[in-house]
Amino acid sequence: MELKVGDRIPNFTAKDTDGNVFDSRDFVGKKALVIYFYPKDNTPGCTTQACGFRDQYEDFKDLGAEVIGISGDDVSSHQKFARQYKLPFILLSDNDRKIRRLFGVPSNMFGLLPGRVTYVTDRNGEIKMIFDSMMASKHIPIALKAIKKLAL
Repeated sequence: MELKVGDRIPNFTAKDTDGNVFDSRDFVGKKALVIYFYPKDNTPGCTTQACGFRDQYEDFKDLGAEVIGISGDDVSSHQKFARQYKLPFILLSDNDRKIRRLFGVPSNMFGLLPGRVTYVTDRNGEIKMIFDSMMASKHIPIALKAIKKLAL
């Protein structure tokens, strides 16, 4: 079942880039979140998207939001990806695709490619914006605009 605007994000845990357990409950109630699901580390579109979020990360932080990237890659892949592109935000490993299913992120290209979807939540975990597009570079300005609206 797909999450929709107005739904609360479900509680979830996953391993972060350092191999530590990330718990969504440590963030909900404290800050707005930009949670973006992407297909795979070190692919052209995913690298463009990650670097776009990296380049605007301070803008998100200044508006009180945290950026979290989620893919099916394992922790060591995330470590290399984050190190190579100097990614300052959280990357989570969803290699069993449990979080992707929890959010209802659809697959693309006849189910062959994990979808690329960005969710923006307010500080209480309520989804305020969902953007589903394989156009990697479009996610950043749309997410930033949604976060700016929350900051007003």
